[in-house]
Amino acid sequence: MSGLWFEELTEGLEIDAGWRRTLTDADNVLFCGMTMNVARLHLDAEYMKDSEFGRPLMNSLLTLGLMIGMSVHNTTNGTAIANLGMTDVRFPVPVFAGDTLGVRSVVVSARPSRSRDDAGIVTLRHEAYNQRGEVVASCERAALMRRRPAEGAA
Repeated sequence: MSGLWFEELTEGLEIDAGWRRTLTDADNVLFCGMTMNVARLHLDAEYMKDSEFGRPLMNSLLTLGLMIGMSVHNTTNGTAIANLGMTDVRFPVPVFAGDTLGVRSVVVSARPSRSRDDAGIVTLRHEAYNQRGEVVASCERAALMRRRPAEGAA
């Protein structure tokens, strides 16, 4: 397990995913196919060549999923009970095949669960940035997190 316990996720804690991922046309085509999104702006290079972008855009839900997924290994892997929701999702800069993304996370808030003694609720702000350091996506994610087991607990 590489995730952090509720007690470790203190307000203001900054966490870098520690790795990056270059997106490809194949990623975009596969994701669009799996989610049945046939929008030409993602899949049709000829259609997009005369657009303001000049080429297909990466599917924004792929960007969102990748941003959260890249953060999991050193934030919530093995310590999350469940995601409770995502808010304030933004895509301020377009993402294209060939862009390399990194992810930063900040703990916005943390409070004990009112209904579960073994858990707390943590809100993380995730930001994905490209190879030029531009923020390309952001969101806040609330998660129900496990508390650290008591010493000697099984």
